[in-house]
Amino acid sequence: MPKNKTACILCNQNCGILIGQDEKENFNKIIGDKEHPISEGYICQKATRLQYYQDQIRLTSPLRKKSDGTFEEISWEIAIQEIADKLVHIRDTYGGTSIAYAGGGGQGNHMCGVFGSALRAACDTPYIYAALAQEKTGNFWVNGFLFGRQNTNYCEAVGEAEYVMIMGANPIQSHGFPKARPTVNEVARNPNKTLVVVDPRRSETAKKADIFMQVKPGKDAYLLAALLGHIIQNNLENKSFIEKRTVGFEQIKPHFLKIPIEKYATICGIDLNTIKEVAQGIVQAKTFALRSDLGIEQSHNSTLNAYLARLLFLVTGHFGREGTNCLHTALFPLIGHSKEPEEGGVVTQVTKMKGIGKLFPPNILPLEIDTDHPKRLRALIVDSANPVATYADTAAQRKAIEKLELSVVIDVAMTETAKVAMYVLPAQTQFEKMESTFFNLEFPKNFFHLRHPICTPLENTLDEPEIHHRIVTAMGELPKSFPLLAQIAKVDRRFPTLKLLPIALQITTFFKPQWKKYQLLILKETLGKALPYKYAKVAAFIWVAAHMYVKKYEKQVRRLGYKEKGYALGEALFNKILNSKSGTLISEHTYEESWELIRHKDKKIHLEIKELLNWLDELSNKVEKEKKKARKYPFNLLAGERRSYNANALFRNPEWRKKDVEGVLKINPQDAQAYEIENGDWVKCYSSTGHVKIKIWITDEVPKGMLSMPHGYGFDYPNHTEETTGALVNKLTALSECDPLAKTPYHKNVRVQIEKIYN
Repeated sequence: MPKNKTACILCNQNCGILIGQDEKENFNKIIGDKEHPISEGYICQKATRLQYYQDQIRLTSPLRKKSDGTFEEISWEIAIQEIADKLVHIRDTYGGTSIAYAGGGGQGNHMCGVFGSALRAACDTPYIYAALAQEKTGNFWVNGFLFGRQNTNYCEAVGEAEYVMIMGANPIQSHGFPKARPTVNEVARNPNKTLVVVDPRRSETAKKADIFMQVKPGKDAYLLAALLGHIIQNNLENKSFIEKRTVGFEQIKPHFLKIPIEKYATICGIDLNTIKEVAQGIVQAKTFALRSDLGIEQSHNSTLNAYLARLLFLVTGHFGREGTNCLHTALFPLIGHSKEPEEGGVVTQVTKMKGIGKLFPPNILPLEIDTDHPKRLRALIVDSANPVATYADTAAQRKAIEKLELSVVIDVAMTETAKVAMYVLPAQTQFEKMESTFFNLEFPKNFFHLRHPICTPLENTLDEPEIHHRIVTAMGELPKSFPLLAQIAKVDRRFPTLKLLPIALQITTFFKPQWKKYQLLILKETLGKALPYKYAKVAAFIWVAAHMYVKKYEKQVRRLGYKEKGYALGEALFNKILNSKSGTLISEHTYEESWELIRHKDKKIHLEIKELLNWLDELSNKVEKEKKKARKYPFNLLAGERRSYNANALFRNPEWRKKDVEGVLKINPQDAQAYEIENGDWVKCYSSTGHVKIKIWITDEVPKGMLSMPHGYGFDYPNHTEETTGALVNKLTALSECDPLAKTPYHKNVRVQIEKIYN
């Protein structure tokens, strides 16, 4: 029976798992951890293949690029000092805004992002380019207006709702909420529930739907507008909810009264009667939950989609009660809140793009580098990310990084981005260090999982927080150690309620105010060393987070059975998190208390977003513009389909896949016939930015005129070819094809053409 407790790192659910190992620490069996408070033993087939992540070909030494383009091994001391010196030079010469940070964590690797804040502070840069800004920043921006802060977020009661809509998501393959597969199956089987799936592709989830709305690619906004138009034009909104819980309905109402429902039904490809049926079903249901994901977040009108999707459950009153969508807490927010530029919010130097959630979109990163602008980005630190392969437009990302005066990659393997960087620093895998994810997104009970290492770190590798700390120290920002504070921390652990360490830190930063922005690193080297596990230095951050959480939600934490109060409760919660290897619940709210999570002072939802209402008014004029783009590239490519054996960029060795080794391109039978293509043929698929070679699979799962290919393929791996690694999807995506407001890419609407390859 496997006994090493940890979590899967392949999607945001981070299900608890047990891993069995042989004497060499090789993984030999992986099963679900029944003691995990949320996943309760559930895992999917992808988690059982995690040995291919742990056993991949690793970086084993810091590397420095030579003038001939090859790499040489150097010591950690030389690498750290050279990088630090270059960062100081660029910062002091051109300003901190000439430096950017990309990445900061994968699906389960978030400690590097937390401690990376210290390195960003040392560089004096506000710029973080992250995968979340390729997906969710439109959502964050909308949430900020509706709920008061961009880092408010809601979860969906898919399993509890009477009427469920899944839109632009395929949870049978991509999950997105706890125990997604059995939950969807239960909803589909239950005669008292209705499952509606909205997707241009007849996905695995769509096949289980009671009502499948096969929307035309990129036309989700028209469908959502038609649903809302029917509800509001027929006076079906939940008036008591709107009056009690919201403001601004009278301002948004006129925009929906003039929606041409029948016209929009034609545009989105959904029968008018079906739209009316679904609208009525939502209104009449006792409870309704909406789950949406990348299908509408990386598509045309993506930020407008986010707004309309939320209005659908808000104007019908399906929010903040059992069986509906609800706001939730977080032990520590995954993102921050950005002010608008006119309020003093940060913008980039070249494109003047605003931050959303304190993040900046990867689609503008090459534009901020590959220019002669005097305030361009000159240095980039890439941490646990792979921009060349996973950000839009591979060629543009590579060209930009090659132009930098300093590029540093911190990773476990030699990625596509590492190959073009100047310095490459070898990190430890997620199973060789203490780690966590801040994707704890549940309500009414929320949880947190601090994962303990189960493998011995590979020799000559370091965890990312340690790498950040060494660079900050080498930049002259901090001393290497804090002997007095370290001794106080040891005493503090024996008598924590005396608050000796907090008092000592307060005194220290009073006399050394320049150290205040590095308190996490100071805690790592003081409190972290005093913790009962030798590998637990990064858990010092969880100590901070636990105390902050208790200050906000003391009543909800104590509801779990804690007897302590105040500061002592923070210590109790921290110790529980630290010692619970399966994860632990951290709070329990009532549904009425969910309204306390709204950040507007009036504790109401503010429905009006003028910029998006203007966008809604212009929808009718956008159809003809989109048609013009389709003439040269007649196919709409869904770039990034979730399948049984693709995941994020952590899996580089293609041998992990049990099937679909090549990552086939799906095509409708009518299109295949028109191009004289048969199953198994290879084609050249090309766009305005590049081309890939890819194998064909003919299926009516995709409609005529649409193609679908997976993400997570095409990574360079020794002794493998295109036939075994598959196609790299971002060779086809373009920087300019993105949402006008959030700059999230149109990965679900890539215009392409195909040509059959004849041997």
